[in-house]
Amino acid sequence: ISGYSLVVQARDSGTPPLSSSVTVNVDISDVNDNSPVFTPANYTAVIQENKPVGTSILQLVVTDKDSFHNGPPFTFTILTGNEEEEFTLDPHGVLRSAVIFKHMVSTEYVLCVQAKDSGKPQQVSHTYVQVRVIEESIHKPTAIPLEIFIVTMEDDFPGGVIGKIHATDQDVYDVLTYTLKSEQKSLFKVNSHDGKIIALGGLDNGKYVLNVSVSDGRFQVPIDVVVHVEQLLQEMLQNTVTIRFENVSPEDFVGLHMHGLRRTLRNAVLSQKQDSLHIISIQPVAGSSQLDMLFAVQMHSGGFYKPAYLIQKLTNARRHLENVIRISAILEKNCSGLDCQEQHCEQSLSIDSHSLMTYSTARISFVCPRFYRNVRCMC
Repeated sequence: ISGYSLVVQARDSGTPPLSSSVTVNVDISDVNDNSPVFTPANYTAVIQENKPVGTSILQLVVTDKDSFHNGPPFTFTILTGNEEEEFTLDPHGVLRSAVIFKHMVSTEYVLCVQAKDSGKPQQVSHTYVQVRVIEESIHKPTAIPLEIFIVTMEDDFPGGVIGKIHATDQDVYDVLTYTLKSEQKSLFKVNSHDGKIIALGGLDNGKYVLNVSVSDGRFQVPIDVVVHVEQLLQEMLQNTVTIRFENVSPEDFVGLHMHGLRRTLRNAVLSQKQDSLHIISIQPVAGSSQLDMLFAVQMHSGGFYKPAYLIQKLTNARRHLENVIRISAILEKNCSGLDCQEQHCEQSLSIDSHSLMTYSTARISFVCPRFYRNVRCMC
């Protein structure tokens, strides 16, 4: 307990007795009676040979139960094991190489490291760090090409994470880093540690080919990343049809079914090859394992097919569609729970372009806006 707040009252012996109160605050001062604690108690680390001087090997983690003025900042010192000054330890507890290590010269080092806190008198703790020198990387990283589809309202893309690069390396201790060519950083970013791709706001309609690479420190491998951006027109929303699928997650739909379904849909509903099929959004149905896919078809001349026409085409082709994925329903209007006849149901669709959903797999990522369906009975 760091402090107490007492209310003290003084009462005299008169008639009637009179009294007065005062607040007394008692602060408990901290004594530096706790030593720093290393987590874990001892460390093991590896470094590949031929890594450049200054390579980060290990981050020491130290905590102290005392108050802040008796705890950090900590002072780190290598007491033993560094007689040839092969290592440095910075004020933040990062152990780095001070030489270029050779596996044939030495394969293991054991360092005794001390941490001092900032209290008076100072408390100290010790830990042992075992560093193994291993052979340099012999395998190149491998990465899966990634294709990303982004659907957004006209000039209203807010930005965000749009996918993740999946890369592996057969060298167990290799640490992979991801980079993006500088000329594309005004539109996209790539997290150097985990390969997540971030798009900045305001992307224009079109196709973007990103110059991304992954490196294990020795080998650098290019990765094919293609981003397709499609901007929705307001007229599309007035001519949409929803297909509801049974027992499928958004990620499985994107990774396993979307490509085949798109091809089957085109064959089923397009009158001309020049017509365009637009998948506007996919969204799980709340409280179920179902999934809604919202789409519209644009004619080569510029207009859109009416929902009634699309539903007729879909109904005739339902058997072929279910060879790709199981369909629960084909919806133009959704009046479930409303006590009105179907022809007296009015439906409106709204898109929240600032609430994006990203469904990402190793090979394909689909980014789309959340949609809301509102229905009401007409008089």
